[in-house]
Amino acid sequence: MAAEELAERLGRRLGMHEGETEQQRRHEAEQGPGSGSAPGALPPGSPAGRAGGAEGSPGGGRRLFSPAAEFREFSRRQLRDMERLFRQYDAGRDGFIDLMELKLMMEKLGAPQTHIGLKNMIKEVDEDLDSKLSFREFLLIFRKAAAGELQEDSGLHALARLSEIDVSTEGVKGAKSFFEAKAQAMTEASRFEEEIRAEQEEKKKQAEELKQRKAAFKELQSAFAQ
Repeated sequence: MAAEELAERLGRRLGMHEGETEQQRRHEAEQGPGSGSAPGALPPGSPAGRAGGAEGSPGGGRRLFSPAAEFREFSRRQLRDMERLFRQYDAGRDGFIDLMELKLMMEKLGAPQTHIGLKNMIKEVDEDLDSKLSFREFLLIFRKAAAGELQEDSGLHALARLSEIDVSTEGVKGAKSFFEAKAQAMTEASRFEEEIRAEQEEKKKQAEELKQRKAAFKELQSAFAQ
């Protein structure tokens, strides 16, 4: 009898334990995996977590750069053209244009620069001070060109002008065409002013001739009146 009672007690305890285990499993299923972590926390090392870290920050990974999101003033076609040009002169295929690659680029474009000139070109857009151009910094050149923020005698101005990449919002074909169109517009404005002046001179001449004809007619009337 004592053995049967002991077996009954063990059975009850085992049943209670199994019930608690099942309840715990249900609770964990409702909460989801990793319920012990903070709400909304991303799994360590996930791509989304890396993208959310500050660019270049220790342990935070490198933030993904989206040209289309940051450089909204350019169309996707413009950005593709700029990327193609960047890749063309990124001889090291490391995602940067260094001093020597920039030197080759300017020579190919027909606007060679001195060593100091090349360093100044990089310095003007080198936001992270690594003495080379990332693709983002390369895009800054065309942003400044489109905004008219580059000195006309600067190397960056020559790069934007000779690269023949469309950086205007007026549909002008290429940076070179942009500056040519601007000069043409000024010429056309000057020609328009000349046409207005010529028209005014012609009207003035016609008015003078009319005045002379009236005077001659009056003089003729006076002669007949006598």
